[in-house]
Amino acid sequence: MEIKAKKVSDSAIIMTELVLPNDTNVFGNLMGGRLMYWMDIAAALAAGKHCNAPVVTASVDNISFEAPIKLGNVVHIEAKVTRAFNSSMEVHLNVWGEDHTHQYKYKSNEAYYTFVALDPNRKPRPVPQLVVETDEERKLFEGALRRRQIRLILGGKMKPDDATELKALFGITK
Repeated sequence: MEIKAKKVSDSAIIMTELVLPNDTNVFGNLMGGRLMYWMDIAAALAAGKHCNAPVVTASVDNISFEAPIKLGNVVHIEAKVTRAFNSSMEVHLNVWGEDHTHQYKYKSNEAYYTFVALDPNRKPRPVPQLVVETDEERKLFEGALRRRQIRLILGGKMKPDDATELKALFGITK
């Protein structure tokens, strides 16, 4: 049975949360761990929607904290699948803080999560391929293979010599 490819927009998620006192540290900022928890949920929703199956987090990388989100601000987490491999999917997240009092929205955070789709026996299952439509989607799609190779090397699952995309990026021909 052939699995029909899906567009990025078919599984994009925007999750919104309000930063309450229990979510903050002693400086009145959203705790990083709480934000990563919310990001994991948003990313899992996007991955699960893409493959229409249960998913588990395989890796989290490149979390960049740019600006704190204060108590009382709103958090918007945008999650979208950037590439589908065999049974795994990379999900890119952008996090925005919104200050309603001062009427502005600002970028707070960005990250990549990887998920694996599971069958009813909790074994990896194939996922639909991804159809990219915009320049931004294409850029993220093309970079996903390099990011995947870095994750596999760091995780000890790939030898650096086998990272063809990374070698091509740096002009290494050996």
